[in-house]
Amino acid sequence: MKIAVFVSGGGTNLQTLIDAVEDGRLPNVEISMVMADRDCFAIERALDHEIRTYLLDRKTFSEDALHNLEGEEIDLIVLAGFLSILSKDFTEIWKNKMINIHPSLLPKFGGKGMYGAYVHKAVLEAKEKVSGATVHYVTAEVDEGAIICQGEFQVDENDQLEDLQRKVSEVEQRILVEAVKKISAQSSH
Repeated sequence: MKIAVFVSGGGTNLQTLIDAVEDGRLPNVEISMVMADRDCFAIERALDHEIRTYLLDRKTFSEDALHNLEGEEIDLIVLAGFLSILSKDFTEIWKNKMINIHPSLLPKFGGKGMYGAYVHKAVLEAKEKVSGATVHYVTAEVDEGAIICQGEFQVDENDQLEDLQRKVSEVEQRILVEAVKKISAQSSH
């Protein structure tokens, strides 16, 4: 299964996928390309592993990405800390072939403007006892696609933003590999 990974940040989830491919946890998976919507450390990680990488303009990302994907036989797009909203056309073309990782237990704390620290802040303000992360299919509606898998953790009374970020990151890395493995197993039948 060939995957393309879209990134915007530090690339820890991209690195998790690279490691899982290299150490055999994701057999039959190849990261064919990485596309970024801004200059970020994830690009360095991709280049260090000799993965074809593109830095695209945020304004024309959807069109440029479609152009780069043409004729590539990509089976799955993974949005790994990707912050741009893709066009409706793009999400239609890649329906059921694109997944995203979100730093909460959807449907809670999802939707427009709910990403990164905004999610953790909302979780703390709501005094949630449990939070986590969700891998879901991408649709034109933000964070509303079918859920593939979730992982959760306890929110402790004294937890701060940084604690939630660390806990979410650990869960994301585990369930992202789990989700890609699940989809890969389904597509090989």
